[in-house]
Amino acid sequence: MSLVDFIPGPKFEDYKERFKQHYKLERREGGVILVQAHTAGGPIQLSVENHRSVGQLFKTIGADPENEVMIFTGTGEEFMMDADPEGFKLEKEDLQHWAYEYAYKDGRINVSSLVNDLEIPTIGVLNGPGFHTEICLMCDITICSEDAVIFDLHYDIGSVPGDGIHSCFMELLGVKRAAYALLTGQAIDAQKALEYGLVNEVVPRDKLLDRAWKIADHIMTQPRITRRLTTQIIRRPWKKRIADDLDGGFGIQMFAHLAKKKSIHSRNHIASSVAYVKEGKENNIK
Repeated sequence: MSLVDFIPGPKFEDYKERFKQHYKLERREGGVILVQAHTAGGPIQLSVENHRSVGQLFKTIGADPENEVMIFTGTGEEFMMDADPEGFKLEKEDLQHWAYEYAYKDGRINVSSLVNDLEIPTIGVLNGPGFHTEICLMCDITICSEDAVIFDLHYDIGSVPGDGIHSCFMELLGVKRAAYALLTGQAIDAQKALEYGLVNEVVPRDKLLDRAWKIADHIMTQPRITRRLTTQIIRRPWKKRIADDLDGGFGIQMFAHLAKKKSIHSRNHIASSVAYVKEGKENNIK
């Protein structure tokens, strides 16, 4: 026997309770874990607190050896199309502190944790239109609803698009399409997302989770070591992209924020940019 014990790992029932304000967690026999992100039981609303929870969740799920496949999705008919009314109060009160803590540190951890800390296959389920969809798009497999719309709002609210969505777009769309999407706020609908290679399948909303479970069941047909080592192969492009782009992109974005000496995160900023998506417009060019 060793002179020391293993440090106890996270237990599902414990972190299911701990994360319940942000995520509804379900795990089926065999280790497939379903994560349904929400705010007060409805679609995700962006906030400093919600933002921090993402990396914390992924690190916890990754540290539990009983998890074997993760399905990640939102709640309701939208993925993320709004901000918490008081979601950026902390940033406004102390921009220098939260520009680092919220935007630079947490933001980098969120994306890198998805790729590096989850050594299990991941399935992103985009349940409707939304921004910050990189969390679904950077999963190993991504399916979306027929009414999903993918867009980045940063440029049109006066921010540099450097906080992870840029890496996602550059990797999946290529240089020219990514540049257009980032500079114009292009609204990419589900069929175009499929054509561009942003998603793998477009599925009716009422069949999204059934399809995700079916894909997970197929993944689970192979031994644990095969599943986990396959993720190391298929994530190599993401790991390289993150190493090359992520820290630099965040650094540039944070420099722009602090140079302006004011936060650009607010419910009003976000609402003004997402309005055109809800109106069915293709981009923000007037």
